[in-house]
Amino acid sequence: MLLVSALLQLAIVALLFPSQVAAFSLYSNGERRCFYKELSKGTLLQGKYSVKAYDDGIQSYRDTNPQEFDVSMEVEEVFDDYHRVVHQKGVSGELNLLALDSGEHRICIQAQPNSWMGKSKTKINLDFEIGSDVKLDSKQKTVVDSLHQKVNILNDKVLSIRREQKLVRDREAQFRDISESVNSHAMWWSVIQLVVLVLTCIWQMRHLRTFFVKQKVL
Repeated sequence: MLLVSALLQLAIVALLFPSQVAAFSLYSNGERRCFYKELSKGTLLQGKYSVKAYDDGIQSYRDTNPQEFDVSMEVEEVFDDYHRVVHQKGVSGELNLLALDSGEHRICIQAQPNSWMGKSKTKINLDFEIGSDVKLDSKQKTVVDSLHQKVNILNDKVLSIRREQKLVRDREAQFRDISESVNSHAMWWSVIQLVVLVLTCIWQMRHLRTFFVKQKVL
């Protein structure tokens, strides 16, 4: 019963944590060190690596900088005549590989000193995680949600600005209509005043003519 219970627990753990995590160290004196991983199609290999150099002064390994070592990381497809799919450099970095075909992959790293008098005894720390691209990418869900929230906030601000712009345009249109209406009324009032003035002048002229005729001036 204990054995069955232990097997069930292992099965549950395997279901809950389908990705494989591997952390180990490689020791090198400048030679190329490789290890192999069997990856199925669609598998995502993510990892980090860093190189430390042995220091006789402290009798231990210390961090290195790009001026001390030339570090290259390569991934080759063994099943495809060692076709190289990844090649990058740096004393520390990240590796992201999506297997396009199923088969054995060879991962190699080499750290060589930049000066011929440099010490080549190094310790390479590697930390890899293997799983499906969907399951590993789900770890970035928090970042994606945060970005999505920021995008929603920006969209709300844009909508608010558009509403304000529409309100300004509506007010401008209303003011323009009122101005045109006032200008139209003012024009017609001027025309009416002009007509009244002309009629008044005509009437006065007729009245004066009649007055002068009666007075026998004309």
